Amino acid sequence: MHRGLRWLATLTSLGMLFVLIGGALVTKTGSEMGCGRSWPLCHGQVIPSHITIETVIELAHRLVSGGVGILLLVLSIWAWKTIGHKRETKFLVILSLFFLILQALIGAAAVVWGQSDFVLALHFGISLISFASVFLLTLLIFEVDQKFDASSIIIDKRMKFHTIAVTIYSYMVVYTGALVRHTHSSLVCRDWPFCLNDSIGLPTNLHQWIQMGHRLAAGIIFLWIAYITYLSIKHYKDQVVIYRGWIIAFILVCLQVIAGALVIFTRLNLYIALAHALFISCLFGLLSYFILLIGRSNSNSKQTK
Repeated sequence: MHRGLRWLATLTSLGMLFVLIGGALVTKTGSEMGCGRSWPLCHGQVIPSHITIETVIELAHRLVSGGVGILLLVLSIWAWKTIGHKRETKFLVILSLFFLILQALIGAAAVVWGQSDFVLALHFGISLISFASVFLLTLLIFEVDQKFDASSIIIDKRMKFHTIAVTIYSYMVVYTGALVRHTHSSLVCRDWPFCLNDSIGLPTNLHQWIQMGHRLAAGIIFLWIAYITYLSIKHYKDQVVIYRGWIIAFILVCLQVIAGALVIFTRLNLYIALAHALFISCLFGLLSYFILLIGRSNSNSKQTK
């Protein structure tokens, strides 16, 4: 594979990750209105005359998003011409471009007209799909399938069901986490794992319901991935990419849970909060790769019949 294409794919994937984390940074620092109700300009200017830390954060996020958009466009055209014969390539190119444009439009609409918290919470998830698409495209460019012998992978129906279901469910977990941020519900519960450890009971207001709903969703995905990891260790030791992949997924979900708890204990430490967003982004990217492997397994099963 062309070396330049590999470098571009790597740079674009990292750039998409920065877009994701940058969006979380904008929300967590309250910098959504750092450029006022002006888009794509900042306070109606190319370079704003009055600069605050919120302005710097919001403007930097816009610049990074725009730069990554250009990189993605170049990568899409190059990949389409170079590895367009691989069946997933064109679909991933279209998916990544569509969702990148969609997240930019939602971001612009939120700035110019404003949006409800429940709509804004979709923003991170939409960016996540675009990142996962670019990540998978990068794996195709690096010919990871050949390195892990994906041509011989066979996944049974039970593992396929759990993989697809937990990937879809993970998106719901992402949404609830984004909703916690956008509704400013991060610290409405002072304790962990319960809202109030010395007075266990049902939440008493909407913000507590949102926070505890996210914790419940996160707890379920932790247990679910732990179970799938157990299945992979028990039945897939001969298929390295499945065996090691789910162990990595379990490590990531453990880090996600730990970071979530530390967000409460440190009273919303910014670096830990951003790590929380990073871990779920990496986990979703890995789960998306498992979906691609299911497609490979289906093809392998047809060829062996």
